[in-house]
Amino acid sequence: MHGATTMTDTYRNYIDGEWCDSVSGRLFDNINPADTRETVSRHAASDARDAAAAVAAAAAAFPAWRKTPIGKRAKILNDAATYLEANADAFAAELTREEGKALNLARDEIVRSAQTLRFYAVEGQTYTGETFPNDDPDMVVYTQREPLGVVTVISPWNFPVSIPARKIAPALIAGNTVVFKPSSDAPLSGLRLAEAFVKAGIPRGVLNFLTGSAGEVGETIVASPAVRAVSFTGSTSAGEQIHRAVSMTTRTQMELGGKNPLIVMEDADLDQAVDLAVKGGLSLSGQACTGTSRIIVMAAVKQAFTEKLVARVKALKIGSGLQTGMDLGPLATRKQRETVLGYIEIGKQEATLLQGGTALTEGDFAHGFYVAPTIFTDVTMSMRIAREEIFGPVLAIIEASSYADAMAKANDTEYGLSAAIATRNARYAHDFANDIESGTVKINRTTTGNLVNAPFGGLKRSSTATFRESGRAGLEFYTQVKTVYRGC
Repeated sequence: MHGATTMTDTYRNYIDGEWCDSVSGRLFDNINPADTRETVSRHAASDARDAAAAVAAAAAAFPAWRKTPIGKRAKILNDAATYLEANADAFAAELTREEGKALNLARDEIVRSAQTLRFYAVEGQTYTGETFPNDDPDMVVYTQREPLGVVTVISPWNFPVSIPARKIAPALIAGNTVVFKPSSDAPLSGLRLAEAFVKAGIPRGVLNFLTGSAGEVGETIVASPAVRAVSFTGSTSAGEQIHRAVSMTTRTQMELGGKNPLIVMEDADLDQAVDLAVKGGLSLSGQACTGTSRIIVMAAVKQAFTEKLVARVKALKIGSGLQTGMDLGPLATRKQRETVLGYIEIGKQEATLLQGGTALTEGDFAHGFYVAPTIFTDVTMSMRIAREEIFGPVLAIIEASSYADAMAKANDTEYGLSAAIATRNARYAHDFANDIESGTVKINRTTTGNLVNAPFGGLKRSSTATFRESGRAGLEFYTQVKTVYRGC
């Protein structure tokens, strides 16, 4: 049995080196979105007192952790990765049961998260300062990078292991201590990540894990004077609240909303373009911040593309992620399904519905949060379904008359997270990389997905325009620079 569990499948916080109940003793249920009759697990419903204890433990542990040899810190990351890999099948099944994504995608996420820990175990040992030439032969001028202190990590439910892994790993290898709060809609997967570090022997107080609602614990873990940085992934509105709550000296790193376009040029391979649209927009039931939601298609190929897309979507298999061969699972929560269905009703008033547009409630779908994959056409940029983030399996087809028209429509959004183009024209590809207002640019690839070793983040209201995640750039956020002038 794993250290955090009990015989009743009730899971606790991990604060100051101990698995512990919330101060209030309250619990909340973690429900299977594919079958709401199943309670996957129960978790501590923490409040501000638990949050304060987590911050205090992290603050107390920081002086010793920052002095811990980096080789020992790296070993903990590598040992945690080994634990995730050894339990990948079991943890993937739990992830699918609590979040809904297909089992193969869940397993990929566990393995990818282990790879992230290993990447930072190595990369963190090469991240150094600089030496600067000067005119004094008896002086050396250099910079050294130092950890910040206590950092808070708040992660979402759609990638409940890989997103916190890419935040926690660079924080720890750089010498910071962490307070980690996962989404209440996928808390078990976050707990397994924390458990991996515990099994790896992380010292008490260095990583603190607590579950509960943002309304109860959020202010304490972001606004406490001891917290030096907050890394958050979620909605733009929630990110704005956090940004306003932190002090002037607290760093923020936020990956927020998106309204990501795929441009289909007249020269595109239409079968490939359809594949990009379906995988980018529907493979995770549209529940990815980088998911494709707008498809901007040249008028010359719009009809042919649309016919191929509708045929492909009609053939998709929908069901529980635990069943093999399924293309789409349920939405993760009841609230999310209500939001998506609300936007579908708006779309029916604004545009032309081609496919889907309903909740799936019969037979095997009766007890899950299922929505049929939906396609709208005749969409214009003035419509809400073209402007607002839906976060569900809804695709909006927008016609364009030229490359310039397509670019104007692609950039006509408050977001700038990810964008893609389907084309065989080298000039279009070259210009697109320069013209698109997006932090991630894809050419003949899906809007979703990013490398462990490459920077990731958005422009405009898709981020706070401060620090990137992932890759070597991910270490910058968790360190501060000190300039040293050393004479003989």
